[in-house]
Amino acid sequence: MENRKIVIALGGNALGNDIEEQKEAVARTAEVIADLAQQGLSIIVTHGNGPQVGMIQTAMDHLTLMQKGMKQVPLPTSVAMSQGYIGIDLQNAIKYEFHRRGMDRKVSTILSQVEVSKDDEAFQNPAKPIGRFLTKDEAEKMRQRVSSVWRMQAEVTAS
Repeated sequence: MENRKIVIALGGNALGNDIEEQKEAVARTAEVIADLAQQGLSIIVTHGNGPQVGMIQTAMDHLTLMQKGMKQVPLPTSVAMSQGYIGIDLQNAIKYEFHRRGMDRKVSTILSQVEVSKDDEAFQNPAKPIGRFLTKDEAEKMRQRVSSVWRMQAEVTAS
């Protein structure tokens, strides 16, 4: 298997619901990655970040509500924040596991961006929420502040 490359994709939900769960999840993942690296594989790890970017964006939104004059944080900035903290946790866990096994391998984290066409039909009916669900009153206040930036969609659930 020498010089073979593989890509491992981790879903954001697989990384836990908070920072402690994430550190546990990446530690377990690092063991599997080290097993594969010991077989001579070159490994690329990519990950989702839906829950994480939602938590960050919610925190940033609350900050704008609590501090007068605070500007809205753009979603791409929150995405980069989530990539950074997930990436460093993965990188450190993998480096630790390599060190524990006496393996001399390099590990790097790279932040990336993907540009999606504004005409992409997925934007016409968004199906994946980002951040927490809002009450009707909260949603109306948010809509007034960010309507030129975000498209908000009501979700009705049966009770």
